[in-house]
Amino acid sequence: MKSVKEISLEEKILKRLENSPACLKLVNYLFEDQELQLMQDYANNVSIKRLGYNDHGPVHMRQVAANAIKMLNILQQSGIQTSLEREEIGTFEDSMCAVIIAGLMHDLGMMIGRQGHEDMSALLAQPIMTRALEYVFPDDLDRRVVIRSMATEAIIGHMASRKIHSIEAGIILIADGCDMTKGRSRIPMAINTTPKVGDIHKYSANAINRIGIHHGERKPIRIDIEMTRDVGFFQIEEVLLTKIESSPAKEYVELYAGVAGEEPKCYL
Repeated sequence: MKSVKEISLEEKILKRLENSPACLKLVNYLFEDQELQLMQDYANNVSIKRLGYNDHGPVHMRQVAANAIKMLNILQQSGIQTSLEREEIGTFEDSMCAVIIAGLMHDLGMMIGRQGHEDMSALLAQPIMTRALEYVFPDDLDRRVVIRSMATEAIIGHMASRKIHSIEAGIILIADGCDMTKGRSRIPMAINTTPKVGDIHKYSANAINRIGIHHGERKPIRIDIEMTRDVGFFQIEEVLLTKIESSPAKEYVELYAGVAGEEPKCYL
């Protein structure tokens, strides 16, 4: 059974795609796919209960998809073409489909473990993305191949440990880094109370109050981060900023962060 948060995020995603019939068909298929839901749930169990990490399950993957959809829409509204559009091998809708798939499947590898989970995610996602794309584009093999390839690049590139080259994969990289609010660390902090190396990620995420993604002033995308304590800067500088620096979409992003009530720092 889906949580209230999962349902809320699905509604948000559907609203952001209301002008894209193919994308709506795709997300509705994926939201109803029982195997994908079970895989997301199990990945979260391994992440939180076995490994003591933050949320890497259905809520996180939906949040990343929602973030990526919003950023890609902002780029289009700002006149920025995706890599598939620039290369004249696909449409904006194709790019959006790839980003949706990557967002909803990029952490499936946490079912196996943390090390190399991005590669395992790509492997585990292949059967699901293949059947989903066959459902949405039954008579267009070329389109299915392009979208599947782009989604795979975005999945294996989401940890900034591998060089990626497309705007689409770069957007997923940033979208993943943007999911670091205190809600993501609430459960692991409650059930894993013994101090250990790596706790800084949970405590720093727990200091993040709000992350906003908007149209920017100097660049197309503006990311605003509000935190309760300075420890939140660790999450920004060690996680999000590292991902933005590695992203082919970096030139389109401005980043501001600060403690509530204080002047925010401009990072980009």
